Order: sequence, then structure tokens, then C-alpha cells
Amino acid sequence: MRVLGGRAQSDLHKAACYNFCSRFCRNRTEDGIDKRFIRTNDRIRAREIRVIDDEGNQIGIMPPFEALKMAREKNLDLVEISPTAQPPVCRIMDYGKYLYQQEKKEREAKKRQKQIVVKEVKFRINVDDHDYETKKNHVLRFLDEGDKVKATIFFRGREMTRTNLGRQILERLIKDVEGKSIVEFRPRQEGNTLHAILAPKKDETGGKKEKPKVATPPPPQPQVKQA
Repeated sequence: MRVLGGRAQSDLHKAACYNFCSRFCRNRTEDGIDKRFIRTNDRIRAREIRVIDDEGNQIGIMPPFEALKMAREKNLDLVEISPTAQPPVCRIMDYGKYLYQQEKKEREAKKRQKQIVVKEVKFRINVDDHDYETKKNHVLRFLDEGDKVKATIFFRGREMTRTNLGRQILERLIKDVEGKSIVEFRPRQEGNTLHAILAPKKDETGGKKEKPKVATPPPPQPQVKQA
């Protein structure tokens, strides 16, 4: 069996601890409660616990069975929220409702997170003007929708000797859409592929387009009857 040196063993130990802590923290809720290792009701094994009621008031230190009796009188649960404290801290709450609210918050937070989408538009070095205009309009539409665009040109066979034509097409595209985009990556070649990445330009007003003001018609003038 291979024996590792002291430094290698230390590095492995740190990596294992880091991975465990990362997984542990990801499962914590906003209140610091880990849903995987949490103890409730009869699973609480400490001899004495510090109890907080369902309104957030500290009741004091008592045996778990007394706190559980208080929780069941209110049709609630006794939840251990700080197992490492001396004594452990437990709270009286509706644990099922609490988990539902936490899951609801997580779903809402994911909805608020804007996903960055990169749309790819492919060109050829022998593209004609009509095809170029069609693809350029696709690029403009993607940028208006808030997506990034990856403009790509593939070179086949002898086209590798004419990569300058592909670069000219991408530079032309960048110039044509410069009013709607910013260049994240200038045209660069990787193997037989040349690509550039464009991102939507942010408005100076915080990304919100101002609605055009509609002119209000003048009030009607009263008609004067002639005798």
C-alpha cells in the first residue's frame, strides 16, 4: 500500500473538509438550519435545551420533554436550530409550514435570477448579401431580447487559406450592429472556427426604454353663435 507524505495527507484532509463544508453550506436555509441533519420533536437527545417559543420569545432552559409538551399543546413542533450551542437551542414552530415557506423562497429566488443565454448564428465565407442581411436581423433580434450572440464561421478544406474573408465578415457584422451591442470577444480563431461574441448594450436609463409621450389634443373651443 502506498504511503503518502505528511503534506499530501494534509492536502487531502483539507480538500475533504472543504468538500464536506461546501455541501453542508449549500443545504442550509436562511436561518442557518441544515435540512439534512435537523432534529425535531422526539429526535432531540440533549438533556437540557434552551427554548424559544413560536413568537420569538425566550422561555428558558428545560428538559426536551417539557418543551415538546408545550409545542404539542399548540399543535406545533419542537425544532433544534442550534445543536452546537451549550445547551442546544430549540424553537417551537410549524416545521412543515417552515419548510414550505423556505422552498417557496428558493423557487422565487431562482425565478428572479436572469439566465444568460448565448445564441449562435453561423456564417459562411461565401455568404451573399441577402443571406447576410437575414442573419444580421437574427443577431439584432437576439440582442433586443437580452441574449448574447456568438457569430461563428466554419472553414472547410481549402477555405482555411482564406480566413481573412471570414474575419472581414465578422468585422462587418460588428460594425453593422454596434448601435445595439458591445463586443465581448473580438474575432478569434480556434482550429477551423472563427467566432466573435456580442452582448446587448445596456441603456443609460437602467435598461428601461422610455415610452414615447403621446401629445394630448387641445381642448375644444366653444362655438359662438352669430345672431
